[in-house]
Amino acid sequence: MAEKFGAKSTTQDVLTGVDLRGKRILVTGVSAGLGVETARALAAHGADVVGAARDLEKAKRATSEVSKTAAENGGSFELVELDLANLKSVRTAADKLVADGRLFDVIIANAGVMATPFGKTADGFETQFGTNHLGHFVFVNRIAKLIKDGGRLVNLSSSGHRFSDVDLNDPNFETTPYEPFVAYGRSKTANVLFAVEFDRRHRDRGVRATAVHPGGIMTELARYMPDGAIEAFLQQIQEQRAAAGEPPYEFKSIPQGAATSVWAGLVAHVDEVGGKYCEDCQVAELIPIDSQVSAISRGVRGYALDPESAKALWKKSEELVGEVFA
Repeated sequence: MAEKFGAKSTTQDVLTGVDLRGKRILVTGVSAGLGVETARALAAHGADVVGAARDLEKAKRATSEVSKTAAENGGSFELVELDLANLKSVRTAADKLVADGRLFDVIIANAGVMATPFGKTADGFETQFGTNHLGHFVFVNRIAKLIKDGGRLVNLSSSGHRFSDVDLNDPNFETTPYEPFVAYGRSKTANVLFAVEFDRRHRDRGVRATAVHPGGIMTELARYMPDGAIEAFLQQIQEQRAAAGEPPYEFKSIPQGAATSVWAGLVAHVDEVGGKYCEDCQVAELIPIDSQVSAISRGVRGYALDPESAKALWKKSEELVGEVFA
């Protein structure tokens, strides 16, 4: 019987006894936090890891130990430049990987931004939707043929998907008042829906996709929030949880936060996680429509897993980026 992991499980816990030599894995966002730890954990078990980052110099500094760990354990580590907020950069990075031709066992779409002030990407998309969803949508689809038969895609979403469903009528807040966490919620819901539709389109060749919530972790992700905002937000969450009879919220360590990505991509049975949303190294339970829960409680909203919404988002995303993916 497979070992049961949970909220406190670390990358080391879920990878104990797992030999990743010969596995080639791509991780986006390896210049800080979860991306660095994910790459380190995979390299420590012998994987050949390709890390993608917007700022290569920052990524080189952040992953110096990852390179050493890879060399010591029979794996390898290399970097590619990828700015998800610029589709020219996205397409250039994807084209280089396709030209290289080497296949991947797993892609972990880890990079992202949170609660940014209103802004636009280089291509005119709202920053969070454009970076978190559309950048990965184009990048992953352009290199999809590099995923080996039987491989996996892991999209990092968040419990923040509960802040909002996607809005395909106004994805760039052209008519809707901008709220940083509503925009974040839309992008994180999109990450789940992208996994749902990618899973449907590629499962015939054994390629499966899943979305994961890493948990609350103190990383650079909160760098756009003003001073005191995190503390005020956490106090509000604690009050909501207390009113709902839930225990106080606890932040995870970075190794605990990266564990679900690694578990879903390399440890869990593929049929268990394919097309699903996972958290705490488990498949999340569906939250009833009328259930009142805090934004960072457990579970997934049904709209994030709706297959028709996933198809509609895919079509809208193709229209926005001007590219159709078979």
